[in-house]
Amino acid sequence: MASKREIDHWVAKTNRVLTVRSYSERSRDTYVGWIRRFLEFECPPEVDPLQRRNVDRFLDHLAGERGLAPKSRNQALSALNFFFREILGSEALASIKRAREPSRIPTVLSHRQVALVLKHLQGKYRLLGALMYGCGLRLTEAHQLRVKDIDFDLLQIAVRDGKGAKDRWVMLPDRLLPPLSRQVDRVQGLNDADRQRGAGWAQLPGALARKDPNAGYHIGWQFLFPASRWTKDPATQRRGRYHLSPTSMQRSIKRAAQAAGIRKPVTCHTLRRSFATQMLRAGYDVRSVQRLLGHSDVRTTMIYVQAVTEGGLHIRSPLDQPDTNN
Repeated sequence: MASKREIDHWVAKTNRVLTVRSYSERSRDTYVGWIRRFLEFECPPEVDPLQRRNVDRFLDHLAGERGLAPKSRNQALSALNFFFREILGSEALASIKRAREPSRIPTVLSHRQVALVLKHLQGKYRLLGALMYGCGLRLTEAHQLRVKDIDFDLLQIAVRDGKGAKDRWVMLPDRLLPPLSRQVDRVQGLNDADRQRGAGWAQLPGALARKDPNAGYHIGWQFLFPASRWTKDPATQRRGRYHLSPTSMQRSIKRAAQAAGIRKPVTCHTLRRSFATQMLRAGYDVRSVQRLLGHSDVRTTMIYVQAVTEGGLHIRSPLDQPDTNN
């Protein structure tokens, strides 16, 4: 195990490089978390913590003693690959093979089941759920929406800095026009009241706060789903509202699914998966669905194609054939 001083040094250096490379905050936290766990991992005195064989021991520990799934172990390997290659300048991990991930059937809901879940959500949580299902948004993408991202005239929503630091457009469902308009009005009223009390600042991306010192007070930059309390922007020390905590939405979805009597394991991502399968069942081509979901690789989207075409949905069981008289 490396010393605390060494660990802090390597973690801080890794975080700086990730920031310069424009990795998202979530990716930075994930990578830094795995690298810290690796550096804190106990190794024999004769083994250098930064050697390849200690990585092998760490991954074996995750698989054996910790029992982590292949997906989590591959995530750890990706973080350590970055650390060795970009920070230590070593290709020692290039030959390590990733754990084979099992092919899982995605859990999806029918349109009726989604409607039941949304019915048991209240207020802003219902609107958030409707956006994830109606537009195919990830949870973080829905929470990070700003007022300016909603285009009521062109009936589209701009999804900024999605997975892989990509922007994209998605459709704005007609049924969401009234509730979204009311939500924007609420944010406007809240921002006006906050500014009268010396707050009303929204955290800005990149160096925009330096280029336009007042942009964070503008209604367009306010989060569409603001938090209930003020926080200080660490970059400017100005007070304002960050976006709603994703955890609160995750809990609300779980409770709503239970209240709706749905026995499947329902998460926020289930709404996005259900969007994909409903679009494919409606006859939209896989490339269009891929663009709407923001998938880099069409093979990711093909998982939902298989769920639609191989799920027995269009095949009649012999048990349901009409009886014949012999």
